[in-house]
Amino acid sequence: MKRTRTRTPRTPTELPDVRDGLTRTERVVLVALQKLTAERNGRSVSAMELYGRLTEELDITQREFQAILARLAGK
Repeated sequence: MKRTRTRTPRTPTELPDVRDGLTRTERVVLVALQKLTAERNGRSVSAMELYGRLTEELDITQREFQAILARLAGK
């Protein structure tokens, strides 16, 4: 008997947008980064500061956050 792997269905927020390939969560990360950079007058933003700001808006784990940052950074 052959076992078939069932795939967990993706929620609409995890599906990439057809315009640019970003998910809703990735878009929220980029907007938060833009706001923090503007607040700091163009200076760099630490990952922990960005994560702290995101936890106010999203229910996201550190592992998910790190995966999104790696994807957005192209690594």
